[in-house]
Amino acid sequence: MSDASLVAYHRARTRPPYQKPGTVLLLMGAAAILFGVPTLYGTGALSITTVNQLGRFLAVVIAALGLDLVWGYAGILSLCQAMFFCLGGYAIGMHMALHGPLDGEGIPRCLFVVTSEVSGFHLPWFWQMFRSLPLAIVLGVALPGLLAYVFGYFTFRSRVRGVYFSIITQATTLAATLVFRMNNMHLCGTNGLTNFVTLAGWDLQSANVKLGLYILTAAMLVAVYLLCVGISRSRLGRVLVAVRDNESRLRFAGFQPVSFKVFVFAFGAMAAALGGMLYTPQNGIITPFKMDADESILIVAAVAVGGRGTLSGAVVGSLTVSYLQSMLTSGVFYGWLPGFLKLPEGVVQPGFMGAVRADIKLMLGAQGWLFVLGMGFIVVTLFMPEGIVGLWRRIISGKARGTSAAALPETVKKPSSAVEVSA
Repeated sequence: MSDASLVAYHRARTRPPYQKPGTVLLLMGAAAILFGVPTLYGTGALSITTVNQLGRFLAVVIAALGLDLVWGYAGILSLCQAMFFCLGGYAIGMHMALHGPLDGEGIPRCLFVVTSEVSGFHLPWFWQMFRSLPLAIVLGVALPGLLAYVFGYFTFRSRVRGVYFSIITQATTLAATLVFRMNNMHLCGTNGLTNFVTLAGWDLQSANVKLGLYILTAAMLVAVYLLCVGISRSRLGRVLVAVRDNESRLRFAGFQPVSFKVFVFAFGAMAAALGGMLYTPQNGIITPFKMDADESILIVAAVAVGGRGTLSGAVVGSLTVSYLQSMLTSGVFYGWLPGFLKLPEGVVQPGFMGAVRADIKLMLGAQGWLFVLGMGFIVVTLFMPEGIVGLWRRIISGKARGTSAAALPETVKKPSSAVEVSA
């Protein structure tokens, strides 16, 4: 290889972060989220309903970032992220319900209407802890983190990993969902928490408050993303990658993988809880159905579509999946089709074209969302294992590098994927 090629290679490797295409795109995305959307709303280009919907999408992205750190970097496939998301949502939801419409002896209406006790019903003791907003915020993040810490400690100490850990987390989520659906648990049963009027004295129906909640969610997303980047690039992040690649070798090197796995699992739970706390005021309701196992699988699919182990992939994948889910379940895509491809309501058309129209309605209608998600997950797994962001990085790196690492001298070859960690 010529000296000019070596010089070009080293320049590409040592290029300042602000000159890298990926960094530029991330900065542009952060600016669009923080400043672009409020500006478009201010000019009338976006309605407050759209801004509110985007705020809910960003809250789910925060939960996806936590999962990406757990699964993408540490290799721990957790199927209980939606459970932690709901725990945070319930914490702030209980606070808002306590400051909303009250019936009986100061009982939140959402709890009063589902109780079987017709007289003498008093507010359960654990509701009192969420009356204060600062305490509700602390408990909303700390309780899921503590639960994840205890659960992860005993599970990882028993060396449960791989698919067995995924099954246990999914079973735990199912058990928690059943518990939250029981009326005698005084968590509002299947109806969930609703009738939210104010938060910290602000009217939740006000357009300015909805815009403020969006800005707060966007700021928290940027903060959580930067924190995840800091963790992934630190020595802790390298150890997490070593846990994913070869946990046994890391243990033989003198490290205790259990402590690192417990930490990242608890961090992912707290990130999901934070997302749930930001989601609930913007959604206006939180129910146990948001805790179902398929909700956790949806977050996993979003991270896989975007590209696990990239952080930016969690953002791209979660926004993509949330947008597609919203458009498909509302029938927007089906409404865009020309008339000859649509099946009239209440009409059964025989023949080949009737079957085609019925299939199109099934795939692009409100009931076809899971089919599209399943096909997308299969396509990504088979043809884009690195996800959308991984594919983009391969494209731009192939254009910028100009030469493969295999053709370089031994002194400048890239190291192997195995991460070497020194004690």
